[in-house]
Amino acid sequence: MSGTTAAAPPAPDDLVAPVAPGGDARSITHVLPALGDALGVDVPGGAAARSLLGLPDARRVCVVLVDGLGHLNLAERGGHAPFLRSLLAGSEPLVTTFPSTTATAVAAFGTGRGPGTTAMLGYTVRVPATGRLGNLVSWTDMPPAAQWQPHPTVLERLAAAGVAVTSVGPARFQGSGLTAAALRGATYAPAESLTQRVDGVLRALREPGLAYLYWHDVDKTGHHHGWGSWQWGEALTELDGELARLARSLPRDTLLVVTADHGMVDVDPSRRRDVATDPVLGAGVATTGGEPRALHLHVTSGTDPGDVAARWRDALADDAVVRTRDEAVAAGWFGPVDARVLPVVGDVVVATTGAATVVDSRTQTPASIALPGVHGSMTAREMLVPLLVHR
Repeated sequence: MSGTTAAAPPAPDDLVAPVAPGGDARSITHVLPALGDALGVDVPGGAAARSLLGLPDARRVCVVLVDGLGHLNLAERGGHAPFLRSLLAGSEPLVTTFPSTTATAVAAFGTGRGPGTTAMLGYTVRVPATGRLGNLVSWTDMPPAAQWQPHPTVLERLAAAGVAVTSVGPARFQGSGLTAAALRGATYAPAESLTQRVDGVLRALREPGLAYLYWHDVDKTGHHHGWGSWQWGEALTELDGELARLARSLPRDTLLVVTADHGMVDVDPSRRRDVATDPVLGAGVATTGGEPRALHLHVTSGTDPGDVAARWRDALADDAVVRTRDEAVAAGWFGPVDARVLPVVGDVVVATTGAATVVDSRTQTPASIALPGVHGSMTAREMLVPLLVHR
């Protein structure tokens, strides 16, 4: 790392400005371009990104993305993770995307671009050609991945430059729409357990190159039990033990980087509102995309988005930040927005605060509505992710 003194991160309930690709704020979009430059490949923005992140040259790189491991979550539960805690000391967090959710953030990580150019704008998005809600994680009701997200990935650029690039993850993600949109270009090595994935990385890095490892269980446990639960602590302990083994076992000329896509908050059911049953919130709203912490509201024909936004502001008060599409785009919530992406953004965009959520039982299952741990909004606990470096 650069050796600079890290500024104190914002308090967990403070709102954090979303990622601005190409800016000088350390963000998730900088990680892969910086690592490409560390490997000696000319990646757009790579040299500036590597300088910003303070990463050294390397012949081999292992980058681990832990789903749901926020910087503040890790700092507050670090007693369960002695290895990661040792890397956390003196490190500076990165800022992720808005929405702070997997499909959006992994696409930004994989392409070095913000959601305004990738069109990866939430857990679900309204597809302009059909008017239906598509799911960016399962890739249901979506166009082909390369059509929806046409920009080259960093892994594609590395592979084209002759770098051996391996992606290690679950078999169900091999060839999936999300993988094709965000991480295409790597040789995929399916592995299920964390132990098997670590072993897969070690095999891949017997030769110089880059290996990417994805692990989901921290996020899954947090969703079902809350990140403050003992179960989340156990998931973190399992992760820490295997990553410590990985660090001990990698060749000596390997740069190991651990980061995440987003953090997590535990929410309060008493502060949950339902668009389907609330006449104030539901009026004039045809489709609700996104997720309970970050909503894209598409209004009915003839409805003024400004009126809907004003009504939501009055109804939610301090529980949300509400903007029209034009206001959210002008504020840089999605970074630069391509013309083809603009209709995917909601007519009204809502970021909840504190422990509040807004759900829509017309399109969301009771189980998903009841999850105690969620993410997607702009609080520091959701937006700040770790950048942990070991050599």
